[in-house]
Amino acid sequence: MKAIQLEKPGSFRLIDLDEPPAPGPGEALVRVHQVGICGTDLGGYLGKMPFFSYPRIPGHELGVEVVAVGEGVTGLRSGDRCSVEPYLNCQRCHACLRGHTNCCHHNQTLGVHCDGGLRRYYTVPARKLHLGPALDFEQLALVETLAIGSHAVLRASPKPRETVLVIGAGPIGLSVLEFAKLSGARPIVLDMNAQRLAFVREVMGVPDTVLGRGDGSEVAEIEALTGGNGAESVIDATGSHQSMSGALAFCAFAGRLVYVGITQAGLGFPHAPILHRRELSILASRNALPQDFRSIIAHIEAGRIDTRPWITHRADFADMIPRFPSWLKPETGVIKAMVAVE
Repeated sequence: MKAIQLEKPGSFRLIDLDEPPAPGPGEALVRVHQVGICGTDLGGYLGKMPFFSYPRIPGHELGVEVVAVGEGVTGLRSGDRCSVEPYLNCQRCHACLRGHTNCCHHNQTLGVHCDGGLRRYYTVPARKLHLGPALDFEQLALVETLAIGSHAVLRASPKPRETVLVIGAGPIGLSVLEFAKLSGARPIVLDMNAQRLAFVREVMGVPDTVLGRGDGSEVAEIEALTGGNGAESVIDATGSHQSMSGALAFCAFAGRLVYVGITQAGLGFPHAPILHRRELSILASRNALPQDFRSIIAHIEAGRIDTRPWITHRADFADMIPRFPSWLKPETGVIKAMVAVE
């Protein structure tokens, strides 16, 4: 069985794997059909993802088919179509016992901390599979991306008619935008890429966008769009420490700032004039919860989320390695690339 391994930053190679064993108790053997490429994979390729280790088989956005189930598994059978919740939690730590399985003390994310799905078959805990019989495999692979946005918006807890500023219109920012819209809040999107902002307006139907120039003028534009108040919720999906440090300036008094992007650099901002005076809340958003996956599958099934505009690039398994570097370039218009593992 062939797999694609990221041997070190900037270097993929094909490797041979043994066929996976039969699933053990509580496990399922799955056939991978589609793998979505996300910012974590791009960061791992560039050597900029703090949780990534090498060598590693990437792939955590997965649309799979159940092949066999192990002892004690109920509710799944051969042929079932599923999305994979790729955060392998220990079920025993303080966070897990309190229901925060997304930030397990010992979390192992498929394709990041342990090998992922850029291969034909592998075994996974059956509790990490979420049925989506009405969805195709590309839609099922999109669920994890959308789950990141869903969880970030839940962390921000926007109220209807409040303003949610989404900073960064890459795949994670767009997933945030989907759920900001569903919350009934008014979304505004800030990005430094005019092409992505055009996508937000023309495809996602969000009229209020601000082009970032890095000169501080964005603050005045956000204030103009919010009657001078700023945004009650600001969600930064950039992974840029400069953006994340400056995001507080967009927050309304008593507002909430959620960091869903990840950076290895330190953050810095003035305490008294912005954070303290405005009594801001700063929150992190990591991964997602099982209920996020179930909710998203229901939203797609009901037509409340249209997945068609998301997938802009496709590749077969055999073509992925030479095509991957082009997906790093914003000018190619990549929103989401999918790899078919056939």
